Amino acid sequence: MKYLKEDPSLGDADSGEDVAESTVLLESQVHEFKRQMLELPPNYDPLSRADLLLQIGRTLIRLEKNQDAWDAGREAFDIFVTREAWEGAVQACDIMFLSEQPESLAALGQGIWLAVTFPVDPELSVAVLQHVIDETPPDSDGAAVAATVAHYLVDLRAQDRQREDLLFYTNQLLATVARRHSNVHDQEAFSKWFKKLELEDSAKFLPRLRNIVDVLVQDEWWIDRDAIQAKLPVN
Repeated sequence: MKYLKEDPSLGDADSGEDVAESTVLLESQVHEFKRQMLELPPNYDPLSRADLLLQIGRTLIRLEKNQDAWDAGREAFDIFVTREAWEGAVQACDIMFLSEQPESLAALGQGIWLAVTFPVDPELSVAVLQHVIDETPPDSDGAAVAATVAHYLVDLRAQDRQREDLLFYTNQLLATVARRHSNVHDQEAFSKWFKKLELEDSAKFLPRLRNIVDVLVQDEWWIDRDAIQAKLPVN
């Protein structure tokens, strides 16, 4: 998958030599992306620069150069928002969250808001919502809400093989959240847990997600939500 994390238990640990080789390769990739930016033609489409910034940002995350990754993600985010290229903006938010900077939670909240508001790649939506699950205490209802919304968005938006794969993934995600939240281990217990937390109705769990987003972002909104919503087909 492109955005979701691979199982860390798969594969052998890298040797020191492999890590050094990988670092050299990643640094050469960053240099290549920067070279491509410098060679963009006059009057280039800003989205071309933003796409390269995403590639730079993700590579810098792997190199653990987090401040530089944040800077690349933030610049890309501003370009994508200006051009109303929302999927790119969500990707930029994902990079900024992974960079572990002071405003990373605000970036995550805005990425989630955009991923729910617009029909971006369902896998990307699941990925940003999974960050909430990973960062939330086991006994918090927030993880259950995030997992439910992830499953809901996949069911609503994904198609064909991606839908099949992601529904399996989000079902497993929900099962994991239920197990750590309330020690749920069978279908009957899961159904009772799901109903108890009022996760059956989108009219109830989507407003709860908005509350989570507000907690993440606080007063650090970098987008005008009202202006964006006013342009939607259905407000």
